[in-house]
Amino acid sequence: MLRHAAQRFKVGIENYLPNAFIFAILLTFLTLVMGMTITGEGLMPMTSHWYSGFWDFLAFTTQMILILITGYALVKSPPLQKLMKKMASKPKNQKSAIITTILVAAITGYLSWGLGFVFGTLFAIEVAKRVQVADFRLLIAAAYTGTIAILPASITLTAPLLVNTPDHSLQEEIGLIPLTQTTFSPTMLITALLGLVVIIFAYIKMAPKQEDVIPFDNTSHSEPELEQKIIPKTIAERLDHSRIINYAMVALGVLWLFMYVGENGFNLELNIMNFAFIILGLALHGTPVSYLNAVSNGMSAAAGILVQFPFYAGIMGMMIGSGLIVVIAESFASMANEVTFPFFSFLSAAIVNIFVPSAGGQWQIQGPIMVQALETFNLPISVVVNSVSIGDVTTNLLQPFFVLPALGLAKLGLKDIWGYCLVSMILLFIVSSLTITIIPLL
Repeated sequence: MLRHAAQRFKVGIENYLPNAFIFAILLTFLTLVMGMTITGEGLMPMTSHWYSGFWDFLAFTTQMILILITGYALVKSPPLQKLMKKMASKPKNQKSAIITTILVAAITGYLSWGLGFVFGTLFAIEVAKRVQVADFRLLIAAAYTGTIAILPASITLTAPLLVNTPDHSLQEEIGLIPLTQTTFSPTMLITALLGLVVIIFAYIKMAPKQEDVIPFDNTSHSEPELEQKIIPKTIAERLDHSRIINYAMVALGVLWLFMYVGENGFNLELNIMNFAFIILGLALHGTPVSYLNAVSNGMSAAAGILVQFPFYAGIMGMMIGSGLIVVIAESFASMANEVTFPFFSFLSAAIVNIFVPSAGGQWQIQGPIMVQALETFNLPISVVVNSVSIGDVTTNLLQPFFVLPALGLAKLGLKDIWGYCLVSMILLFIVSSLTITIIPLL
């Protein structure tokens, strides 16, 4: 049944779904129309909101590009390539390839959602190279979905970290919420683990029959030639290949990381993670020129991020400027009672995430509204944090914002994997709806 559903989605998507960039443009016009009809904003004010938000993701865009190319360079280092190839050689059939890919993506996603997106995709590619009986598109979708499924329990999930950080924007209203009530709570852990089990089962059932499998295509994924070992002759060449300079920089970076962990603990926010990727990549490549070559080879995969993220920032600008996000959140909160509040909080976050695919930005706007609505009910504040976080995560399988790095690395289009992602989203939606409704009542 799931294979049939995935195939029906796939056929429909191939016929009607444009590429990810056109999707962002169409979503821009949809938000424009919604803002004008629902909130009564005029065309000129909506256009102003759009442009005012257009560049708001510049810092985040740079962070995502860096996490993509530095993660790529890290994984392409000789030691990690050897380890990844050894791990990728274990699966021998499509079923074992699916299970291994999802678990590897989930484990790395648990440590860091950014690492999960990059490492999971590159691992799926390595598995697909070796298991020609496995569908390449399915494995890429499985890696992305595996990361999404585990995110409710990830130690880098945004909203729980924000409300546990001193001086956060809502501290006067809710205080500090420890991770034991959010990330490490039964709600988040059960949602993540149960979702992961369901996803593994779903992808096994969605796997195409052998005659329909599209394997990895070596001709369209040619690897850059390995750097030939040369004997440096000039001063410039010696500097380029200097291990002394390379490891002196690594030592300085490691010193800073120890200082950071000593002061802040194991808080893997994006800047620290990118810095750690760079330092570790330099260490594993051995020379500056080797690392720079690996970074250069990964740059082409970042094109989609560079162009499309500003459009999503513009959509976010219209959602905030017109008050549309407030209308959506308040509408769902007003329909809730003490039993249904977690579900409606989850549902509103899932819808808002389609237009505002930034967990931090969404929480800063939607969080205060849901916290205020919660005052009517006898529920802990952590219910809002958890339900909004899970809702935000779930529709990442519909919203192509975070899948762009995976598509860039795999050299695929959105329509190649979106059918599998939509089936997965429906299943995770059902799982999440049940867990966030039932567990808080226990």
